[in-house]
Amino acid sequence: MRLEYPPNIKIILVPCTAKVDIIHILRSFEKGADGVYIVGCLEGSCQFINGNIRARKRVEQAQTLLDKIGVNGERVQMYNLSAGEGTLFAKFAVEMDEKIRELGPNPVKLAKKKIDLMKQNELNCELN
Repeated sequence: MRLEYPPNIKIILVPCTAKVDIIHILRSFEKGADGVYIVGCLEGSCQFINGNIRARKRVEQAQTLLDKIGVNGERVQMYNLSAGEGTLFAKFAVEMDEKIRELGPNPVKLAKKKIDLMKQNELNCELN
């Protein structure tokens, strides 16, 4: 069975969601991601005992920080499922894609584009 999910989703595999630090989430936005979602094992079935619970706390911290800086914490979500729930993974991917499309582009990415455009204009003025 081939899962179908939006082509703009980039999957990054980690041995456990506990390896996803808050800096990784925030750096994703700095580099232009419009949203980030983390998919971990079901709570209570983590082979590393509580890795998924630690990841959920980091996601909540990232949501709070993003809200404070005006990026919208809803752009980060965490889902839990078992390895055999591929169709649910695809469903979460579609849901997240729809949510991000509703929220629009990442404000950090937009600001960066604006700054780059201003720098380019300055450079053009200096060359003329």
